[in-house]
Amino acid sequence: MQATKLFKDFFESERAGGLTLIVCTLLSLVLANTTFGDTYHHFWEMPIFGHSVEHWINDGLMTIFFLLIGLELEREIYIGELSRMKDALLPLFAAVGGMIFPAAIYLYFNYATATQAGAGIPMATDIAFALGILSLLSNRVPTSLKVFLTALAVIDDLGAIIIIAIFYTKTLLWSYLFAALGIFGVLLVFNRMKVQSLLPYIIGGIAMWYLMLQSGVHATITGVLLAFAIPFGNGDERSPSYIAQHFLHKPVAFIILPVFALANTAINLNGNLTEILMQNYSLGIILGLIMGKSVGVFIFTRLAVLLNISTLPQGLNWKIVFGVGLLAGIGFTMSIFITLLAFEDATIINNTKFVILVSSLLAGLLGYFTLGTLLTSDTDDHSATH
Repeated sequence: MQATKLFKDFFESERAGGLTLIVCTLLSLVLANTTFGDTYHHFWEMPIFGHSVEHWINDGLMTIFFLLIGLELEREIYIGELSRMKDALLPLFAAVGGMIFPAAIYLYFNYATATQAGAGIPMATDIAFALGILSLLSNRVPTSLKVFLTALAVIDDLGAIIIIAIFYTKTLLWSYLFAALGIFGVLLVFNRMKVQSLLPYIIGGIAMWYLMLQSGVHATITGVLLAFAIPFGNGDERSPSYIAQHFLHKPVAFIILPVFALANTAINLNGNLTEILMQNYSLGIILGLIMGKSVGVFIFTRLAVLLNISTLPQGLNWKIVFGVGLLAGIGFTMSIFITLLAFEDATIINNTKFVILVSSLLAGLLGYFTLGTLLTSDTDDHSATH
């Protein structure tokens, strides 16, 4: 299977972006726990036009991140790995399993408690970090594995977006929502009329974002809607969708996500860390991301193949699928994002961010060493047969 140039660009940008995220996260943790900590925190809380800097990043800049996710999903659906139903169903099943099991584990520890709303936190996968870790295994990684993990993570993010829209919308102003959807309808008409200039879609997208923000539905949903309004055509280099996706790769990987990491990982590492890790919401997140993700991805992928709904791509085996499930346990961006929507208590938010970092680190290390061992073994076996 030959990966398209755009997929290679996407993978390369996510790989480098993942490593950049690691650096920014470490930098943010260090700054937040030095004598400059208070100044650092106050910077992100500084008001601009009625909202904090952190709020503009999470509700504004992250919309562009979701736009890129939507464009990638659109490409996969039209001409990529999700364009053939039987191929699409495997990462779809894997993603669904990787969402159901973590949520169930979290609810086991937190059902009917004040932290029940955090069930969406361990359901998410961070594309940039997951692909960044996978890239460290270099050319031992078969293309089928890269594509499977990417498709799984993209579908996972779509699932997270749907969960945010349904479960984390606290107040809903229908007039603003209908106005936003009205603009979305106009942009779809532009699409059908084959309007190729990106300018009307950008202007409409900004207006839709503002109205969505006022409606109570999280404004980042606008990014995904806008992605599907932008014309895809045949997906070549002249396609507006291709142009937008290609343009956004590097700004998202090297500006938006690093800034998000800096703003949202200013975590105070004070108090009893062991006590923090033993809280019910902490156990739900840790076990959900590390155990729930890997088991859920494995069981649902196996189920899809056993039921003859899909087939396992060449270059993958069941041990590797389990390793992919471990990497999918790297929640980070989306997990932190949902934390901010699920909780209001500042202490719980701070502690949850810390738990997400610990869980994602463990999932990344387990995934890296598991896949590294398996892929090295496969390479040696392949060499021996020749």
